[in-house]
Amino acid sequence: MKGLNTILLLIMSNAFMTMAWYGHLKMKSMSRFENMSLLAVILFSWGIAFFEYLLQVPANRIGYSGTGGPYSLIELKVIQEVISISVFTLFTLVVFKNEHFRINHLIGFVFLVLAVYFIFKK
Repeated sequence: MKGLNTILLLIMSNAFMTMAWYGHLKMKSMSRFENMSLLAVILFSWGIAFFEYLLQVPANRIGYSGTGGPYSLIELKVIQEVISISVFTLFTLVVFKNEHFRINHLIGFVFLVLAVYFIFKK
C-alpha cells in the first residue's frame, strides 16, 4: 500500500510541478495573464509549486526504504522521473495543441521504461 500511495502522491505532485514550470507559457496567450511581469509569473508559479512540495515530500517519506517504505532512493528517483515525463507529455499534448508526439519520443519512453526495469532488477 505504501508503494501505491507513493506513486499516487508523485503523480499529483508532478501535475502541480508541470503546471508551475510550464503552465505560465500557455498563460501568456490568455488575456487575463498576458501582461504579467516575469516577477509576477515567478511568484504565481511558486504558489503552484507549493502544492507540489506538499505532495512530493510525503511521497518520498512514505516511499523511501530508510523510513519504512518499499523503495530505495535510486528507485524513488527513477519512478519520479518516469512519472514526471509521462505527466509532462500528457500536459503538453492536452494544453499545447501545436506540440506533437513523435516516434523518437516513443523510443525515448521505451528507454526510460527499460531504465526502470534495470534499476528494479535485483
